[in-house]
This record gives sequence, C-alpha cells and structure tokens, in this order.
Amino acid sequence: MNNLKILDHPLLQHKISLLRDKNTIMKEFRELVSEVSMLMTYEATRDLKLKEVQIETPVAIAKTKVISGRKLALVPILRAGLGMASGASALIPAAPIGHIGICRNGNGDSVTEYYCKLPVDIAERDVIVMDLMLATGSCASRAIQMLKDAGCPSIKYMCVIACPEGVRALEKAHPDVSVYCGALDEGLTEDFYITPGIGDGGDRIFGTR
Repeated sequence: MNNLKILDHPLLQHKISLLRDKNTIMKEFRELVSEVSMLMTYEATRDLKLKEVQIETPVAIAKTKVISGRKLALVPILRAGLGMASGASALIPAAPIGHIGICRNGNGDSVTEYYCKLPVDIAERDVIVMDLMLATGSCASRAIQMLKDAGCPSIKYMCVIACPEGVRALEKAHPDVSVYCGALDEGLTEDFYITPGIGDGGDRIFGTR
C-alpha cells in the first residue's frame, strides 16, 4: 500500500468517530461529511506548487506566494461522493466539479456506468476524485480510468473510509494514483460493506434505504 496516505489529524479523527455512530442523524451526518472533506482537502493539496508575487498591502509592498501551475477540478463519484463536494469546494471555490455515476453490481467486481459529465478543460487540470468509501475498489478504478481516457494527467483519490481490499485493488489498477483516506478499516463483509465502517454512506447522507 505504497500510495496510501492515512490522514491522522485529531479533528479529522474525532469527526470520523461521530460519522461511525449509528445514532448520528442525517442532518448531522451530512454536515460531518462536508467538514471531514474540507479537512481532507487541506491535506490532499499540501503539495500544490507556489510562486512568489508582489502584492501592495495598505502599508507596503509584500513579497508573498500564490498557487502556481495547473488548476484543480473535483470529481465526486455518485452518489455518496456528492456529500464530499461541498466541503472540498469550500476550500477550492474556483475548481469546477464534474460528476461520474457508477454502481457496483452484485458480485463486487463488475460495475455499471450510468453518468459522466466533466469540465470541458478536464485534461488541463489536476483532478481529485472523491467517494465516501473505498470498498472493493471497482468503482474507484473505473472512474479513474474514465478520467485518464479523458486525458487527465494527474489524479488523486480521496475517501473517508477505506479497507485493505479496496486499496490493493486500486493500487494494482492505478499505481500512479495517490489515495488519501481518513481511516483504514478491517475489511469487507460478505455483502461487500466495509467493517466496522459507517454503514451505507449514501443512504445516511440522503435519508434513503
């Protein structure tokens, strides 16, 4: 798991613990996902390049730094990844948001693509793919391949909860993609849920069953 980066900031870990609680109601769960995503985006963008500029303050001329190089884009995987978009976008408001819809079929490995809408200049941007959980890795792997097919040269994957099976599958399919997660859980159940996990993240965000 050479590409895995587990983000261990105390605030992040505290909020993930609240996400795990089965008694956390939908409104609070949704807010926590957004807050966790904001904290994770802060860490996932730590390696952005800077350049020095001069800015006139009310007092004097300041030599300071601004982000340089390629622009960013955010791509949540429908539907649980949608819950992460607002938090990430709060830190990078100028980043356009694409959407990829993929659902995993019953056997855990096969997936079905049902939607893809990306910024027209996606090939000119560094992309952060977001999903709440990395379980089997099949949806994440396919989404990243779709972005590569669209010409994206630099992709990061960000999730709140991951498991070893998903991390290994994603690393095998895309060894060039760094994975940022808030927690690495024990593994998968027979029904392909992460354990101990957070349950069905999409249902908990949108109040469905």
